[in-house]
Amino acid sequence: MSPASAHQLVVVTTEFHPQRSGPAVLTAEMAAAATRAGWKTEVWAPALPTGKNERTWPFTVRRLDLDGSTGWRNQWQLARHLRRPKQDWDSTILYVSEPGALPALLLLQFFDLLPAARIHLTLHGSEILDLSSRPLIHWSARRLLARVERISVVSRYAQRLLTDVYPVTAGKVVITPGALRSTFQQVPAPTPKTETDRVIVLTVAQLHPKKGQLHVLDALTALPSPVRARLEYWLVGPSGDAPYEAKLHANAAECGFPVKLLGDVSDDQLSAIYAQVDIFAMTSMVHERNVEGFGFVYLEAGAHGLPVVGHDIGGVPDAVIDGETGLLVPPDQPAALTATLGRLINEPALRRQLGEAGRARALAPNWDDAAAVLFGQPGPVPPPVL
Repeated sequence: MSPASAHQLVVVTTEFHPQRSGPAVLTAEMAAAATRAGWKTEVWAPALPTGKNERTWPFTVRRLDLDGSTGWRNQWQLARHLRRPKQDWDSTILYVSEPGALPALLLLQFFDLLPAARIHLTLHGSEILDLSSRPLIHWSARRLLARVERISVVSRYAQRLLTDVYPVTAGKVVITPGALRSTFQQVPAPTPKTETDRVIVLTVAQLHPKKGQLHVLDALTALPSPVRARLEYWLVGPSGDAPYEAKLHANAAECGFPVKLLGDVSDDQLSAIYAQVDIFAMTSMVHERNVEGFGFVYLEAGAHGLPVVGHDIGGVPDAVIDGETGLLVPPDQPAALTATLGRLINEPALRRQLGEAGRARALAPNWDDAAAVLFGQPGPVPPPVL
């Protein structure tokens, strides 16, 4: 065994730069942390979109002939790349960091063609529900999960779900909660506002039913008119569902207070937006077996000193500590959401208290610890289980 092979980590993903989703951030940060720990890291990612340039990374990036979608053509192509000679995989960790690349592994598993590597996975939550809902894929997933060496999850919710649905994973699951992206620049606490200043509520997420922007808008619209007269609602994020976005525009035109749909913005622009707002609200919903596994954006909002309002579902309670860094309400209680938002709008001292705790909470975890938990230390390793 050569020293290089004992330190090899191949990260496979369908979400990577220039995407800025939670899985894309996690992939880049875990690869960088593994590299700092001494792993010889290579990330396999989709082709760069036309007009986009590659960033400088501390690890090797191999761009594949994939467009980033989860269609079967892409999965077949990815499976072909994974079918390298056995000696290429000896003592290598193959790490699948997000669910988009899982079907390729399931395809290889179905035909008993998995690469001879030590396989590690990160699961977020929704893919567990999806895998278990289809009998043939459930069977293949059970065999794959029995074969993998270690599985990380981003929340206690995902851990419970995974071990309940696939008991074979119980002894190999570790929790690696998310942390702030390494490019995050710490910012000062928000400037206290006077009673005459508008209170601004912000949501940062793709415009999609699973992110719940309509629930926030409707809850704010239900507030008494004197409260509505002193608030604004800002939405940042790319389009994700045209009918849903149209409904947002229609409701915004009738709500009685300013609503700004700011679109997708750069990290620098987003930081400037965070500095102007008072409350962060993202009321994620269960949508077609899709549930919030954690929510990195909650940490980022907390790091900007903002109190957070969310729904008590999935892994959100791991990202938002109810009553400490934010306030969580059940997703089926719109009146409770209205009351919670109204309370924060009317109580600046509570906003400051939750925001200060959120900042401390967001700055505590780091990616180096997460990588150490998932991968261990590089060095001599036992041969893979065949």
